[in-house]
Amino acid sequence: MRISALAILTVATALTAAPAVAQTYDPKYPVCLQIYQGFTDYYFECAYTSLPQCQMSASGRAAQCVNNPYYTGTRKPPRQRDRRPRREY
Repeated sequence: MRISALAILTVATALTAAPAVAQTYDPKYPVCLQIYQGFTDYYFECAYTSLPQCQMSASGRAAQCVNNPYYTGTRKPPRQRDRRPRREY
């Protein structure tokens, strides 16, 4: 009886636990604005293409601009190599 009650309690605890909040870095933008809501509470707003653009939004707020560590950049396809056979001399 104790084992089934413990199993039910464990399952109920697991189902009612709050989901973890993922960090919101958008890999499409190179600069993020870190906005402070309290002494240790902050979040990131990644929607800026340059530091001056981000600094205009941070002006007068409890915020700072940081480089996005997950920025993927604009990737170009690899250059195609020429497939002609080499000439022999």
